[in-house]
Amino acid sequence: MTKLKVKKGDKVVVLTGKDKGKTGEIKKVLVDDNKVVVQGINIQTKHRKPSSTGAGGLDKIEAPIHVSNVAIVDPKTSKATRVGYKMVGDRKVRVSRRSGEVID
Repeated sequence: MTKLKVKKGDKVVVLTGKDKGKTGEIKKVLVDDNKVVVQGINIQTKHRKPSSTGAGGLDKIEAPIHVSNVAIVDPKTSKATRVGYKMVGDRKVRVSRRSGEVID
């Protein structure tokens, strides 16, 4: 299991697939599967049967996308960037490789 450099609340841009170029915020990180759920990205239709608790119909859900297919948005340039780490005082922080800005 590898350490993921993204976390919930990060703004990311999609690098490949049908939603290439779109940006969104990470809603959930699935560490065991190396996947993330991004708001408004990879929308799929789920067919639900009616039950006693609710009506059936078509639900639009956000499916997980592999973490290698997204990149964090640089806070300075608003472009895709890789993530590095740097010590600031006694804290380890994430930094943008593109601009050197602290991500958080």
